[in-house]
Amino acid sequence: MEDPIWPPDENVGVPEQSGNGRAPAVVREEPLGSPWAEPPAPPAPVAVPPRVDPVPVAPAPLDPARDPGPSEPPPHRLNARPRIHVPGPGAPPTAHLAAPDWAAPDSNVPTAEEFARRRAAKPVEPVATMGMRAAMRKGTLGLVSFGPGRREQEYRHDVEMVRRNFGGLRQVTVVNPKGGAGKTVAVLLLAMTFGQKRGGYVLAWDNNETQGTLGMRAQQDFHSRTVRDLLRDLDHFQGAQGRVGDLSQYVRAQGEGMFDVLASDESATAGEMLTAVAFGDIRDVVSRFYKLIFVDTGNNVRAQNWQAAIDATDQLVVTMSARNDSAETAARMLDHLEQQGRHRLVRQAVTVVSMPPSRRDLDVPAITRHFAARTRTVLLAPYERLIDSGEPLRYGQLSASTRLAWLKIASSVAEGL
Repeated sequence: MEDPIWPPDENVGVPEQSGNGRAPAVVREEPLGSPWAEPPAPPAPVAVPPRVDPVPVAPAPLDPARDPGPSEPPPHRLNARPRIHVPGPGAPPTAHLAAPDWAAPDSNVPTAEEFARRRAAKPVEPVATMGMRAAMRKGTLGLVSFGPGRREQEYRHDVEMVRRNFGGLRQVTVVNPKGGAGKTVAVLLLAMTFGQKRGGYVLAWDNNETQGTLGMRAQQDFHSRTVRDLLRDLDHFQGAQGRVGDLSQYVRAQGEGMFDVLASDESATAGEMLTAVAFGDIRDVVSRFYKLIFVDTGNNVRAQNWQAAIDATDQLVVTMSARNDSAETAARMLDHLEQQGRHRLVRQAVTVVSMPPSRRDLDVPAITRHFAARTRTVLLAPYERLIDSGEPLRYGQLSASTRLAWLKIASSVAEGL
């Protein structure tokens, strides 16, 4: 039987004689285009995951009973955490960030307020500027520095009280029906102290029903006009008319004292007394230009302008000399105010006792006990020769002890404003 004839094919293997005498197996490979060739196996399919667009994740609602710990991120930051999408085998992982939620607040974004805080200066550590402590600091060129002592701390506290903002116009009324009780001096020294420490906008007003002495004890100005002239020309300040320059024609500037004086009539035969309406009209005008008004009153508690001044008072100051007659007159005046129902005004009052050059035959402790039980505080004003002379007062000519004592009095007055 004859072997079948194979079609000629260049890929048919030709048997070769091997070294062991056996013919090697014939290796047949079919061409790709041969009908007998088996189709090649397709490659294994690679699973490609479908593309998923990131979906914004709404912040989880806060549980008021549960406070997230330090290791747990804030709820509104969850939507900014990266989410890892793992594709099929053979493809690298791709990180997708969730779309930011612009409506939600971001605590990591700085605000304008935080940016503005950089201007806040750190408080300077206080150092002594008075007494031996300051001398030692200057002597060592700052190598040895001490904090302020007790007296300097009290001084700084008093200055801060005088300089603080009172939140509007304030009127301090100084009263005592007894002549020579120190009302005019108290008004001038209080106005000087507040003017020096605050810097202006302070008025000392003589509301005496007849002849007053405030203009005599104050520094003179280029004019001698009084409250009567201002009352006559009040129509110049009606409505929105009138400026501070116009008012300077009626008040007297006190130079280094840093305050102004509205003097009363210096003639005993000036005319009729001021009424309550006149006091109110004048106060309406001066209140446009001043933040603090000190009113010097007369000796008649039944006068209309005296009563009107009490009605507008924010802080009452009772002055007296360290004599029994002056103190008793002040005590009876407090009785009169309490009978009118002004108990709070009396309880919050500040009592100032002016000391004479000698305390002989004076019962100062009895005066202090009585008024300490009726008013908020009692303070002693030391004797000052310049004050006792009756000459015009200048702040720079006062002794250091007098300036310090009236600063303490001014601080107590400011506490009630």
